[in-house]
Amino acid sequence: MSKRGTISRRKFLGYSAIAGLASLLGPSVLTPAFAAGGEENIMTAAHWGAFRAKVKDGKFIEAVPFSKDNHPTSLVKATPDYVYSPTRIKYPMVRKGFLKNGHKSDTAERGTGEFVRVSWDKALELVAGELNRVKKDYGPAAIYAGTPGWRNLGKLHNSASGLRKIMNLQGGFTSCVGDYSTGASQIIMGYVMGNMEVYSQQSSWPTIIEHSDTIILWGADPLTTLRMGWSIPDHEGQDWIAKLKSAGKRIIAIDPMKSDTIEYLGAEHITPRPNTDVSMMLAMAYVLIKEELADLEFLDEYTVGYEKVKAYILGETDKTPKTPEWAEKICGVPAKTIADIARASVKGRTMLMSGWSMQRADHGEQAHWALVTLASMIGQIGLPGGGFGLAYHYSGAGSPTANAPGLPGFGAGKAPKNMPPAIPVARITDCLLEPGKTIDFNGGKVTYPELKLIYWAGGNPFHHQQDRNKMIKAWRKPETIIVNEMFWTPTARFADIVLPACTSFEQNDVERGGDYSARYIMPMKQVIKPLYESKPTYEIFSMLADKLGHGKAFTEGKSEMEWVKSFYNAAKKQADGKKLSMPDFDTFWAENKQVEFPVTEEAKQWTRHADYREEPLFEPLGTASGKIELFSRDIEKMGYDDCPPHASWIEPIEYLGSPKAKQYPLHLLSPHPKDRLHSQMNNVKSLRDEYAIKDREPVLISASDAKARGINNGDIVRVFNDRGEVLAGAKVSERIMPGVVRLREGGWYDPLNPGKDGTMCKYGHVNVLTVDKGSSKLAQATIANSALVQIEKFKGKVPAVTVFDAPKGA
Repeated sequence: MSKRGTISRRKFLGYSAIAGLASLLGPSVLTPAFAAGGEENIMTAAHWGAFRAKVKDGKFIEAVPFSKDNHPTSLVKATPDYVYSPTRIKYPMVRKGFLKNGHKSDTAERGTGEFVRVSWDKALELVAGELNRVKKDYGPAAIYAGTPGWRNLGKLHNSASGLRKIMNLQGGFTSCVGDYSTGASQIIMGYVMGNMEVYSQQSSWPTIIEHSDTIILWGADPLTTLRMGWSIPDHEGQDWIAKLKSAGKRIIAIDPMKSDTIEYLGAEHITPRPNTDVSMMLAMAYVLIKEELADLEFLDEYTVGYEKVKAYILGETDKTPKTPEWAEKICGVPAKTIADIARASVKGRTMLMSGWSMQRADHGEQAHWALVTLASMIGQIGLPGGGFGLAYHYSGAGSPTANAPGLPGFGAGKAPKNMPPAIPVARITDCLLEPGKTIDFNGGKVTYPELKLIYWAGGNPFHHQQDRNKMIKAWRKPETIIVNEMFWTPTARFADIVLPACTSFEQNDVERGGDYSARYIMPMKQVIKPLYESKPTYEIFSMLADKLGHGKAFTEGKSEMEWVKSFYNAAKKQADGKKLSMPDFDTFWAENKQVEFPVTEEAKQWTRHADYREEPLFEPLGTASGKIELFSRDIEKMGYDDCPPHASWIEPIEYLGSPKAKQYPLHLLSPHPKDRLHSQMNNVKSLRDEYAIKDREPVLISASDAKARGINNGDIVRVFNDRGEVLAGAKVSERIMPGVVRLREGGWYDPLNPGKDGTMCKYGHVNVLTVDKGSSKLAQATIANSALVQIEKFKGKVPAVTVFDAPKGA
């Protein structure tokens, strides 16, 4: 396979029952929409939904959900609290030691030192000076400006594109490939299916409702994850989940805990031990082989390598038949249950819907490869209501796509000829600690550069990178760290120079509504003027480009509104060609409302991989063979000891079956939060008040595990392993299986003794506890869900949480 599996995150996206569902989605925030005119109300949006902002005397006082959003989230109502958070960065700030000593300052003071307010001119002089110095002294490879992760919405104020355009004009930089959400699968699926699959449109929900008999929901909680979107979510996915409930399908949910989705759907609940899904899938495949239930015609026509995989499953190659009894010892699911699910999968039309959590694990490449292998043996890929889907839980995938124009955005420009090679995104800590080391990656070699400067704009590495204590040591290595931020996140606190960006509600922009439905183009109008001395993202980069001598090349002579208008007009030109109705830009902007596009009947009946199934010779997949590769010769040639050429069971570095479980007997899972977007909005007190326990992040623990430790619901507990320790609030529940605990990702890191190695996190930041290791030599992806811990009731004086207060000097 080519390296096309490593394309940038979500690049594809540029182009009765309801009442029960509402109760699970949280308190209703539906209120009457404001009438046009009269009181000032302005249309805008965020990753958590579109809304109208009510403004009085220049202050943003209320957010009213978009009238066509049937499932507005709690985050919409809390948006004014977000804007006026006490953690806002008000002014350009420089760490006191750096202001005095520059790049020769004591980097151990990061995260501990006092900040000093400076003027914008001074701050930009420092940033430009450092970019020029490091480029001159060490070359462009010494500058890391990967900026992976989430950012504010908007086609213009895209922090990643803005930073990359500046750095391209400056002569290049070290970037990153992959992402933290789907790092393992987006690589392996390129070899198996010729497409990343994880961000691709899924077979439309109407085909599922009409044709599926059985849904196997494997490691996904759509009612939680569908609350957010990469662009503006339309929350249409929740409507389809409600229709699925009403349709009376058989739904089998495989998950270590009873999620909101499982509870709402009333699904049959199977609880395997975490990280053991592959063993269960292989055992199901064993049953299909032994009972002659596999679709041999499909396997022969549409796949390659089945006989090799079959030999492995039957134990002919390793003397270990992958029987249900074998799998039961690993995953804990009774052999009879495994066999029954295998037989059920071939009775009628079956859709395997998987989440991404299972691939955020050691050897995570194997999970979705095994799932595709199982789906191929069932033989329904390309049929309405059958096959597999890896994205139904994400951003409304499966919602029929409207007949709509594309909406372009601000581009990063052309990379220079001497552009340094990129590093795998999750290996940033190793890169800082081991410059010059060469690693295997996706069939090639990557040598870590010696990074002297980090510039981060958008995203929060002190949230998404694993093993925080290891990372803090690595963060002392660069001479200079620059951060553009809205809030005093842990990342901003560990910077040398901090530039205050305003929120997306303090600037003008335009954005797509509905990641997969593409139903809307929406104005994102400025709600209030930028607070304090914060500035819009485009303005910050334009000012910096001027300092660096790239001003005209960066702006291309366009103002904020000229860029926004140009994006809209490009979309309108396409719409005109499609004979779709769109008002001119001035009308669109003045009307202060969305443009909506129609959904065709063809889109409602669209089935993923149907073209391939109908015409495999004329519509081949993008794999080396043009077929589904159950066995990959390309991967075989790599000779990796941790990624065989077919889906295989490989023991994770940490799981309940590993020797380490004797010391740390609880498997830690860190899924998406419900009332924030990763770490975004964790600084909003009105939301924290709804989920925090005694000001701490809640850790879900089974009643039996809690009783054995003398822990009661609401107790402050210490969660720990040999990587670190955090405080959390115990939430005792029967919804999680014994031996497993859940501490959601996104809680802000709050060190008890800043600057002291290994100090406790007072709030409950899960990545103090996770393992920083590549999934395999193939993808080198994060393995956040492969971690063991112990929990005990905390004794002693409970320290106050301080991470939501501004640091000294700010």
